[in-house]
Amino acid sequence: MKVRKHIYFSGRVQGVGFRWQAHRICQSLALTGYVKNLWDGRVEMEVQGEEGMVNKMMSTLHQQPYLQIEDVEIADLPLKEEKGFRMMY
Repeated sequence: MKVRKHIYFSGRVQGVGFRWQAHRICQSLALTGYVKNLWDGRVEMEVQGEEGMVNKMMSTLHQQPYLQIEDVEIADLPLKEEKGFRMMY
């Protein structure tokens, strides 16, 4: 089943390669969406794909050695047509 999630990550998530890691992981799992840094120190992501792959992406991000995810806020979104996963600035 395909899902789309809007996610805010808090903690040590900027200046440690979070967006690069998220981009690499999401592309390898055939997920679409985007990731970007926010002015308040959080990272925002919208991600879409098979629910199991979204869950795998989340667990893989939590295992990255330089990232320290302290809080995650997740909301469901409606699916949309898009191709690829991109880093936004």
